[in-house]
Amino acid sequence: MRRTRILTAVLALAAGLLAGSPPALAADASKNVSISADTYTWKNARIDGGGFVPGIVFNRAEKNLAYARTDIGGAYRWQESSKTWTPLLDSVGWDDWGHTGVVSLASDSVDPDKVYAAVGTYTNSWDPGNGAVMRSADRGASWQRADLPFKLGGNMPGRGMGERLAVDPNRNSVLYLGAPSGKGLWRSTDSGVTWSQVANFPNVGNYVQDPSDTSGYASDNQGIVWVTFDESTGTSGNATQTIYVGVADKDNAVYRSTDAGASWSRVAGQPTGYLAHKGVLDAANGYLYLAYSDKGGPYDGGKGRLWRYATASGTWTDISPVAEADTYYGFSGLALDRQRPGTVMATAYSSWWPDTQIFRSTDSGGSWTKAWDYTSYPNRANRYTMDVSSAPWLTWGANPSPPEQTPKLGWMTEALEIDPFDSNRMMYGTGATIYGTEDLTKWDSGSQFTIKPMVRGLEETAVNDLASPPSGAPLLSALGDIGGFRHTDLTKVPSMMFTQPNFTTTTSLDYAESNPNTVVRVGNLDSGPHIAFSTDNGANWFAGTDPSGVSGGGTVAAASDGSRFVWSPAGTGVQYATGFGTSWQASSGIPAGATVESDRVDPKTFYGFKSGKFYVSSDGGATFTASSASGLPSGDSVRFKALPGVKGDVWLAGGATDGAYGLWHSTDGGASFTKLSGVEQADTIGFGKAATGTSYQTLYTSAKIGGVRGIFRSTDKGATWTRVNDDAHQWGWTGAAITGDPRVYGRVYVATNGRGVIYGDTSDTGGGDGGGETDPTPTGACAVTYKLTNQWSGGFQADVQLSNTGSSAWNGWSLDWSFTDGQQISQLWNAEYTQSGSAVTAKNVGWNGNVAAGASVGFGFTGSWSGANGKPTVFKVGEQSCTVA
Repeated sequence: MRRTRILTAVLALAAGLLAGSPPALAADASKNVSISADTYTWKNARIDGGGFVPGIVFNRAEKNLAYARTDIGGAYRWQESSKTWTPLLDSVGWDDWGHTGVVSLASDSVDPDKVYAAVGTYTNSWDPGNGAVMRSADRGASWQRADLPFKLGGNMPGRGMGERLAVDPNRNSVLYLGAPSGKGLWRSTDSGVTWSQVANFPNVGNYVQDPSDTSGYASDNQGIVWVTFDESTGTSGNATQTIYVGVADKDNAVYRSTDAGASWSRVAGQPTGYLAHKGVLDAANGYLYLAYSDKGGPYDGGKGRLWRYATASGTWTDISPVAEADTYYGFSGLALDRQRPGTVMATAYSSWWPDTQIFRSTDSGGSWTKAWDYTSYPNRANRYTMDVSSAPWLTWGANPSPPEQTPKLGWMTEALEIDPFDSNRMMYGTGATIYGTEDLTKWDSGSQFTIKPMVRGLEETAVNDLASPPSGAPLLSALGDIGGFRHTDLTKVPSMMFTQPNFTTTTSLDYAESNPNTVVRVGNLDSGPHIAFSTDNGANWFAGTDPSGVSGGGTVAAASDGSRFVWSPAGTGVQYATGFGTSWQASSGIPAGATVESDRVDPKTFYGFKSGKFYVSSDGGATFTASSASGLPSGDSVRFKALPGVKGDVWLAGGATDGAYGLWHSTDGGASFTKLSGVEQADTIGFGKAATGTSYQTLYTSAKIGGVRGIFRSTDKGATWTRVNDDAHQWGWTGAAITGDPRVYGRVYVATNGRGVIYGDTSDTGGGDGGGETDPTPTGACAVTYKLTNQWSGGFQADVQLSNTGSSAWNGWSLDWSFTDGQQISQLWNAEYTQSGSAVTAKNVGWNGNVAAGASVGFGFTGSWSGANGKPTVFKVGEQSCTVA
């Protein structure tokens, strides 16, 4: 279940795409672009979560005001009325993409309208920009920025420690920021407008995860990791006198000032040999609680302790809930119940197996209880129940053996907070979601409390590839960390990510243009195959066979009719196969590592690109020939696609600021390319439904046109362009993938680097319907085929095909039937359903409501049965009984 959060797309592109100076603008560049000429509505294709949430911050003065930070996907504010999260940093643009990584958040308890975010993704060369402190006076609706003279690491080792940014609770114009990389402690005295180093702070930290790492990622000094004020030592309007600071130094982890930061000293008697991940102060009882680990996290940590420091007497007490010898994890998540002083909670953040652990004490750490414990190994007794029905993919489709359970209580649990106004509400972050409860105090009474995802609105996936087939599901996605999804309804969370196999990261996917039920995906997996196929539009999958030497997914292309595939995996050269990849052969004439795509008309034609050269195969991928086309980008930051419906029509985007960069078009199968004037930079290309009155598909690109970076649309083959996003909707780096929707004019799907799949619908006539359902008003005859595709003890899978055998098209449909033996549906795809007793109603979703006369639509489901599993015999569409095959 471990998920890697280093984003390969960013790493590969940082040196090329994001360095250097922008090219001079073409003289006529502004003449072919209309800036913000269209009004779009932007939403996420719902996944709910998907990435690491290392920090949650409640405001101490205002009820229901809370924030969450992510390592690569920005910051969010809690919306109590809807129980959702609102994204706050979507305005971060392309040039500042690193500012989508948030290393710390601070909410002002004196003026709750004010919030601060310390931003920057990497401290090494992967992020070319310095960090900044963003400040807002309207709860994150708008921001001002103070640039820093050093980098910050929202996605670096140690990012779960904190909070590194803190507002003085008595004099809120004073803020402190702990810096990494040996840059020390910083202070602002003007509400974050300007910052200066605290010159007399004695220790900049010395802990690095791996000194031998030459990339600078694991070898960076993790620095100053948290700042905590003792609010009892100040008065309103006057600076707090006592401040505690945590330092990444195992021998000198905690420092204190008792004169408002004028001088500092190491706290005497403190434990050594561990890093203090968190320091949380209970001013009511005079205790500073500290969570220690032997590593910086968020993945590593093999030993840990919890300590309590009495601020008045200077007494240190080991309050660890288990003996040191029994730990195989470190502690990090640490929270106090402000309504019940003495109630403390902590997490074993690095306990990967069999699960994370959460500890609770109601006597200031004198004694502890656990969220779960063994009865007789491997059996567990849990103090909680888990309800993931709102995001069922959190089970990962797993069926583990005890003591593991699914869904897991969590992993990488470095953020844990109790609502300061409500003892029953707790939230904690994991590597994939935010979990929470609203009946926490049941823990103390001995009854079970309920944990649910509290993550709706927070979308944090890194998107590698997107596809919108002409039929079937409107969206297929290839994602980092959680593989990818098949969205049958953009407004709803899919029941499961791609499984059989579960790739940790899917790197590429494709479908057969004339047979969209055939889909292929490739990705990364610690052990097992790196390629999978589907014959039902991605609803179900089976693993292919790897050729020798494969170490990663690479890119893959499906023939237009699904008869063959070309795969360019990591670790070996380009391969081709007929059928579903049971026997691969090496392609000739094309270098290893090339990006591959297919012609969308001719099943024998495939294309490739590598290091400035375009390659073409006309024999199904067996042999490739280098095109004579010149002037293409010399590097490999290139994405290209062939246009559906037209053989040999290819568009290519990419490049770097120190060379060729832009958008190219070929109408002769890559033999030659023409560069589009006025498109200064382009990184993606995609196609969607043609505009009314035009025959050529609409183009979409993430590009720089007319001197402006944005998402652009063209309805005239790139002759003119319209920017469809605006400055409030930029989402940092959007260079991985883009596609239009072939069925909905104006709809565009945008891949982001941490904000999930964004889709936009135009206000123009013909704009999208949001992926929802239409009103079923079918008339005429119908036919149904009900097929059991799999059955096992207590369970089964079935496919249903509904045919319109009448003479008029359907604008939505609703199919009713009753099970003969009391079967119960557990999951259903490609339709909405309700079930009451044995009666079932299945309705269309937004994309499959229109069924022409003579056409069919299909859906499938899994269910449970007992005793017998007979097929339904009567199906009705409205009042019309259907013929049953």
